[in-house]
Amino acid sequence: MAFMKKLTNTSINFLPIVAVLLILAIWQAISFFQIIPEFLLPSPLSVLEVFKSDYSALFSNSLVTLIEAFWGLCFGVLLGVGLALIMDLFHPIYKALYPLLVITQTIPTVAIAPLLILWFGYGILPKVVLVVATTFFPIAVGMLDAFRSTDKDLITLMRTLGANTPKIYFYIKFPDAIDSLFASLKISASYSLVGAVVSEWVGGFNGLGVYMTRVMKAYAYDKMFAVIFLISILSLALILLVNWIQYLITPWRRTNHAQA
Repeated sequence: MAFMKKLTNTSINFLPIVAVLLILAIWQAISFFQIIPEFLLPSPLSVLEVFKSDYSALFSNSLVTLIEAFWGLCFGVLLGVGLALIMDLFHPIYKALYPLLVITQTIPTVAIAPLLILWFGYGILPKVVLVVATTFFPIAVGMLDAFRSTDKDLITLMRTLGANTPKIYFYIKFPDAIDSLFASLKISASYSLVGAVVSEWVGGFNGLGVYMTRVMKAYAYDKMFAVIFLISILSLALILLVNWIQYLITPWRRTNHAQA
């Protein structure tokens, strides 16, 4: 039984890889048989060639985008956790702010980006601000739901034992919210790159968004696809990084998995 379970898990892990390889094979066949012209849909091999020939430009621009995404994500997490904490502590603030948080997510980031460029210029600041606006909402909502769903009886027990509010958050609410934090962080990590790229589309000097704008104007679709692939790879890498951090700081999860 243990062998069959391990074999099943291994097979499931390989299924996404097989699916991706199958899609790439079909894509390559479409390009090879000229079902869609090469200049409209470059083949995977052509896209791979871009990574080799334009490596320095892709690397330097991706580094700029990652820096913008990193700082925006850091401030977005701090803002999201801070808002969740304040709204959980003060119910009137929760009633006042929660609808506004929802409304902020109905505004397209593409519409905000030109205003940020106009207000803050073409440097890194408007990019970071847009990433913050994109990433803080999942963190705030996830943490707020986790705070508000904490076992009330456990909180009452802690208060009867003399625990004050900081101790309740430290020993009960924050540990209970760790899983929600990391689940939201995975979403925000992928959003951070998208937000940085969108802000670079509108205005900037370097970054993957600027690179995409330049190659799009030159009708270099092989380079466009290369950037799309690179953004996807970087997003997956950020999610894996979040998983690794979660693995490090939650040893009890490793114990549960080992026992299972």
